[in-house]
Amino acid sequence: MKTDKIDELFKELDFDNKEPASGHQTRFLEKLEEQNHQPNNLGNSTHKRSFWAPMLSIAAILAIAFILFAGFFNQNSYGNSSELASVSPEMKETQQFYTQLIKTELAALKAEDAPGTEAIVKDALTQLEKLETEYEKLKKDLQNSGQDKRVIYAMISNFQQRIDLLNEVLVQIENIKTLKNQSDENYI
Repeated sequence: MKTDKIDELFKELDFDNKEPASGHQTRFLEKLEEQNHQPNNLGNSTHKRSFWAPMLSIAAILAIAFILFAGFFNQNSYGNSSELASVSPEMKETQQFYTQLIKTELAALKAEDAPGTEAIVKDALTQLEKLETEYEKLKKDLQNSGQDKRVIYAMISNFQQRIDLLNEVLVQIENIKTLKNQSDENYI
């Protein structure tokens, strides 16, 4: 009884059980032989491609990982930086402005270093060093405080104090020069 159902199933499915056309096997074997005897340009490039594909994939993954890690570490070092520039783009511009202005004023001060003004210049440089030390402490405070606005304000104020100091010293040097010129004129 079970065999009857199986026979009926096979009859219903109508399998294609015809024999291939005559010479099919010989044509198939000839084609295989042709492929085996042809120069393996296609087969060789497939082999090369299959060899290089995993290598290129690994290289691409490593390159992407390197870029991501480099970006992460740069972002961390930028984010953990205790500079005023790490707070925002505006603060970066502010820091650059003040830094450039201080460099310019400091160059002008050093250019005025003469025998009559050397004590004032030396004192100004000592005071600038103190302000720079204070700024270094503020940078640590900024990092510890999580960008507290009071610390940011203190940093900007420190820049302003340095510029004011340099301006005052330059004005004093100009006054000394003027007094010296006046006393020289009176002496003559």
